Amino acid sequence: MAESKPSATDAGDAGFGEGVPCWIDAQLPDVEAGKRFYGELFGWTFEAGRGSSTWVYSEGRAVAALTPKRDGRMPTVWTVYFATPDAFALAGRIREAGGQVITDPVPVDTYGTMALAADPEGAVFGLWEGGEHAGFERRHEPGSFAWVELYARDTKVADDFYGELFHDTLLGPDAAPDFGRVAIGEVFPAEMPPHFLVHFQVVDPDAVLGTVIRLGGRIQVPPFEASYGSVAVVTDNQGASFAVLQR
Repeated sequence: MAESKPSATDAGDAGFGEGVPCWIDAQLPDVEAGKRFYGELFGWTFEAGRGSSTWVYSEGRAVAALTPKRDGRMPTVWTVYFATPDAFALAGRIREAGGQVITDPVPVDTYGTMALAADPEGAVFGLWEGGEHAGFERRHEPGSFAWVELYARDTKVADDFYGELFHDTLLGPDAAPDFGRVAIGEVFPAEMPPHFLVHFQVVDPDAVLGTVIRLGGRIQVPPFEASYGSVAVVTDNQGASFAVLQR
C-alpha cells in the first residue's frame, strides 16, 4: 500500500473494523497514463504522495492511490486492503487458516502498517493497520469504492477462510459487509485464477462504459444484475480490471 498524508476528515478519524475494506491501490506500468484515464473517467484529482505514489481524490477526499509497478512480471491490478487493529496478529491467523503472507507487516512511517497476503486459493489482498491514515475518506458514493467481490473456485474454502478471519464483519449481528464472493465460472471463464475485483460506484453506467472504450479500455463483462446492484466489468487502458456498480 502506498503512503498517505495524515487526514483529519470524519471518515479518517472514524477508523474501520477488522475485515472492512478500507483502502485500494492500483499498480500500473504508467502512472501518468493512469491519471489521465481515471481523471476523465471518474473526475478524480491527484496529488503527489510520499515516495513514488500518487494520491487520488474525489471531491477533495482521498479514495485510492496509484503506484508504479516495480516489476514488469507482476500483474497490473487493483488491490483491496482490509482493516485490522493488529497486522502482525492477523498475519499469524492467516497462516494458521491456510493462507500465505506474501509481504510481512511493515510500518509506513506514522501512517500505519501494511502487509500483503493470499487466501488458500491464491487470491491476493492487503492488510492495513491504520495510524494517521485510517483509509478511505470517501466511499459508497459516485467515483469511489463501493464493493469488492471475491471470485473463488471453491466457495466453501473461501467462506471458511474469510468467515474465520473476519467473522464479526461478515457474519456478526451488526454485519453490513462491503465484500462478497462468487464462484468462478458464473461470470468469468473457469480458467481465470481466484482474485478480488474492486467495484466503483457510478450513476450512469452506460456513460461510464462509453468513456472506458473511448479512453482505450475495454468491456470484459457487459452489465448484469447481481444481488448488490447492476455491475459491468472492464479493464483500463493498461490492463487493470475493475467493475462499475450502480446500486
